[in-house]
Amino acid sequence: MTELSPAAQEVFWAFNKAASGKPDDWHYLPAIAAALQAAADQVVPEHKPWHRTDGEPAARHKVRLELLAIAAELKSQ
Repeated sequence: MTELSPAAQEVFWAFNKAASGKPDDWHYLPAIAAALQAAADQVVPEHKPWHRTDGEPAARHKVRLELLAIAAELKSQ
């Protein structure tokens, strides 16, 4: 198992603290990844048309990509 990025570590430890308090519950990684993917889909649906020109679509898309990157990292462990 490789070391997690700081962002993925923060998500992992926050979940573990709330769920069990155990620092080594690696079996939760797929569930955490699934929850992050669902959150990304709710924040910025993949196929939602964007009509605003104030920069919000790009910012929201960036958040989506960051959440999905953390999810992918957790799933790969």
